[in-house]
Amino acid sequence: MKFRSISLSILIAVGVAGCTGLRLGYPQADVILGWRANTYFDLEREQRRDFSARLDRLLAWHRFEQLPEYATFLTTAIHKAEHGLKTDDIAWLVDGFRARYRLVINRGGADAAEVLTTLAPEQVVTLQKQFTKDNRKFADEYELDGGVEKRKRARLKKTLGQIEDWAGSLSHEQESKIAALLDPIPLIEHSRLEDRARRQREFVEILKMRQSKPEFAASLQHWLLDWDAGRSPEYAKLTSEVYSQRLQFYVAVDKLLTREQRQHVIARLQKYVDDCKALSARRAAHAGNNDAAAVILALF
Repeated sequence: MKFRSISLSILIAVGVAGCTGLRLGYPQADVILGWRANTYFDLEREQRRDFSARLDRLLAWHRFEQLPEYATFLTTAIHKAEHGLKTDDIAWLVDGFRARYRLVINRGGADAAEVLTTLAPEQVVTLQKQFTKDNRKFADEYELDGGVEKRKRARLKKTLGQIEDWAGSLSHEQESKIAALLDPIPLIEHSRLEDRARRQREFVEILKMRQSKPEFAASLQHWLLDWDAGRSPEYAKLTSEVYSQRLQFYVAVDKLLTREQRQHVIARLQKYVDDCKALSARRAAHAGNNDAAAVILALF
């Protein structure tokens, strides 16, 4: 999860960092991700130093090479949102984020493998304990210990929060309609948690190969890139069905938005575009001073 060049959680964070936090949070990404890495692995001083050096290279590449492309991608998303979303538009957006995630993995996977080979057995235990905490948090968030109605309310609360985060406040009528649209979609959170736990176990098993670097690096890369591998046929079928229903759900929600709410969505997307451009444009400022060599070296 999220969760960069050390573990799955860190690697995902690089890809997502281009579209969250941005102008305020992005320059602090090295600090935030260093803290996350230490939370999962309790890194020793030399490991932290190695991690930071590799992360700096990855962040420089991501900032100067990827953020301009993110701006173009999100500008296209704005054009689509302006005219009302279709299922193909939402699928395009999801596929776009997946493709950009793969770019980050392909760029940082080798560094991730190099750092992970240095883990001591007790650091793997630390990782497993953190996985347990993450899974408990997930279960609590979705009320997985409760009955069906309680779980549906938890899902609805999270979904409404996500929609309001993008579109602004919803009316009671909109909330009621969204609840009715969401209700028929199967609850999948129990299965998601089980699949998370399966992938976590797979990751721990892969770590056991870390003394055999070529085999370990290949297995790690496969694990990071192929999320669907190892899923049961039943869960694969369910996720496909729910994904299709979710696409229809968000198209229906889009039709419920007022003009002001749609502008709220577009304004937020435009802010991300502006931030991506501003952050990546700093290369020109660096290139004109004594830091030019450092920037160039950081890209390779």
